[in-house]
Formats: sequence, C-alpha cells, structure tokens
Amino acid sequence: MRCYHQACILCMVSTFLSLLYVFNQLASTLEDGDDWGLNEQGIPDRRSRDTGHLLRKKPGLAGLRDREGLDRCRKLSVSYWNPYWRLPADVCGVNCLLESSIRKRSGSEVKEHGDGRSHLAVVACGPRLEETLTMLKSAVLLSRKPLHFYIFAEDDLQDHFRNALDSWPGTVQTKFNYTIYPITFPNANAKEWKKLFKPCASQRLFLPLILKEVDSLLYVDTDIIFLQPVEDIWALLSQFNSSHLAAMAPEHEEPRIGWYNRFARHPYYGKTGINSGVMLMNMTRLREKSFKNDMTTVALKWEEILMPLYQKYKLNITWGDQDLLNIIFHHNPESLYVFPCQWNYRPDHCIYGSNCQQADREGVFILHGNRGVYHDDKQPAFRAVYEAIRKYTFGENMETSLLQPLEASLQTTTNTYCGRASHLFTKKLKQSIASAQRDVTQRR
Repeated sequence: MRCYHQACILCMVSTFLSLLYVFNQLASTLEDGDDWGLNEQGIPDRRSRDTGHLLRKKPGLAGLRDREGLDRCRKLSVSYWNPYWRLPADVCGVNCLLESSIRKRSGSEVKEHGDGRSHLAVVACGPRLEETLTMLKSAVLLSRKPLHFYIFAEDDLQDHFRNALDSWPGTVQTKFNYTIYPITFPNANAKEWKKLFKPCASQRLFLPLILKEVDSLLYVDTDIIFLQPVEDIWALLSQFNSSHLAAMAPEHEEPRIGWYNRFARHPYYGKTGINSGVMLMNMTRLREKSFKNDMTTVALKWEEILMPLYQKYKLNITWGDQDLLNIIFHHNPESLYVFPCQWNYRPDHCIYGSNCQQADREGVFILHGNRGVYHDDKQPAFRAVYEAIRKYTFGENMETSLLQPLEASLQTTTNTYCGRASHLFTKKLKQSIASAQRDVTQRR
C-alpha cells in the first residue's frame, strides 16, 4: 500500500511539472519587449493627420476612463506579452502598456469610438503604392461619412503616401484622417512573418495587438476597390451577435472549384474556407477572447496563439496568414460572421461563369482584384474598374468623368466571362455615385 501511495504522489508531481513546463513554453513564445520590439510597436508617424484621441468602445472602456489609477503602473515596467502570473506585485495587469501610452499622449482624452468614422487599415509593401492609393481614393470618393486610415507601410513608402494624401484637394481631405505606421513583427521570427505568402501580408494578424486603442477596424488588401460607401460594410458590425468578433466572406461559393476543400492540408472554416482580403473586426472582443485550438486543451488569447499555430502548420500552409485565420475559426466557428460574396467579389466569382448569387441580385459592393488582375490583361473587366478610379480627377463630375468612361470600357470586355457579368460591377456604383453627387450639390 505504501508503494502505491508513493507511486500516486510521484505521478501527481510529474503531471504538475509537465503542466508547468507547457505553460512556460507558451510563455517563452510570447516573450516581452525582446520578442516584439515594443519601441517600434504602434508608434504612428506624428506628421500624419491623426486625431490624437483614443478610439476604444466598450467593453473595456470603463477601466480606461478611470485615469486616477494610471500612475499605479511603473513606467514601461511590463510589456503586453508578459503572462500575468510573472508580474511583480506592484505592476498592473493587461492594460499597463496601454496606460503607459496614454500618459505619453499629453493632453489626449479618452473618448468613445463614437465620432461616426469608419476605421480602415491597409498594409503596403513593395510596388503597392499606386494600388493602395487607388483603393483609398475609391473609399473617399463614395463614402458620405468621415474615415480614418491606418496605413502600415515600409519605410521607403511612407513619404510617398504622405505626399500623395496631402496633395489631395482640401475638400477631399476634410473627409478623412490618416496615420502611418511602420511594418512591425515579433523580433524572434520577424523575417519569417514578413515573407509569409506575400511581403508583409501577415501584418494584419498583429493589428489587434498594435492598435490596442482601436475598438473596431476594417482591414482590406491593397487590391480592393470600393463600389459603395465604406460605412455600408462598417454597418455590419451592428449585425454581430454576442459571440461574433470578425466577419469575412467565403473563399468560394461553388465547392467544385474550391481550393480548401480540395487541396488544404490543414483545418479550414466551413465547407470552402474564408478569404481574408476584406476583414471586419471587433478588436476589443478579439483581444479578450480565449480561442479553442488543436495544440493544447487550454484556450489561448490572440497574442498567445499566433506563434505556436504558425510553428505547427508552417509546412502545410499555402496562403499564409489567411490559412492561419482559417485554422483559428475552424476551431471557433461561433466567433465568425460570414458576409456574402458581393462584399469581396473576386475573379473566381465570374471566371467560370457567375457563381455569386447575391451579386447577381444586388450587384458587386467591393471588388477584389487578386492575382494581379488590375495589372495584366487576364481579366480586363477588373482592370477597367481599377483604371477608371485611378484616372479620375478629384472635383470632376463622377457620372461623366468616371461612370460613363467605365461603362464604355466594360463594353469591350464582353468576350470574357467576367466581362459578361460586368454590369454587376456598375449596378451599385451607379447608386453610390448618384448619392455622392447629390451630397456635392447640397454642399454647394
């Protein structure tokens, strides 16, 4: 009997030490400043036209309003990555770094994200300057409500963005603010993250950890063209239930031509996966949720799950960070709101014949020219829309200088499947332009 008790005690001790080791390994992948580069993280270009206000909504706002407690943090005493059980007794918890950043913003007030703005993020690396500016141009042209742009760009692109946006007419600049950020990855694996799928594409995974002050955000790829106001997709946030924290469109509507269901070597969301080129996020919820996963029985926070997930699947993923998002939402399907394909309309929706029923009925809301179709002749209908927005001059009549030339160009593309569906590209655009023109007339 004594031997039995000793064996039980030995097993319990061994189990405890094993669990301690697992948690320590998780913590080591999320090391503090040395693994992230906190001196660079989330520090915007101050020459940008930033509003200077914190943009956070409930949940979590009440604690931020209590500014009397900010000084309880030792200055830069702990990074966001530190697991709480390793904190010194006189250091605050999860909001310490955020509160330190509040102190550094002299005179800034903590305000609710109730300014009526839509918040739009984009990541630009390499030869993506003109494409990104065209996307931003489409957003400004059609939106009736003000916008805030969060532009993550390589160092050699930042001045170009600033010069271009500041050169837009004053009447246009009143419709938006912008902040330029450096490209930032965890230092321990920065090169791997940067090269994942496309240069800098995986930056979007870290937006909730960099933009800690922002409650909700619309991320889009650089090859997006808005065909209706940004606030229309922003309004989908009001359709989230209590579990939803992000919204994306399916990767495919037709399983017979789907990629994930035929070729993926990892878990993916739903029947055909999701596409992350247009991603609407409640980042407050995203930061707070603990995610189920297939690496441990312990649910992990967003900042805890990314690196272990990448290390497990890096040899099996093809589409980079989009694959990681598919894996996460495969295990947490209740957290994803799926919006229809017309909000992320790609060549796959028409290249083999029209297969986006919602677009067939209501038109295309957001055009996504992936695979470089804006810059080659493979899908001339997509390129025609891009060129029409790019060439349009601010201040000209949008109906005569944008819509009519676009319709003429689209008529020359009817020899392609997507060209035959190109009336869907202008269906919603006509309404958006008419509304924008009315606003211009009323302001006059």
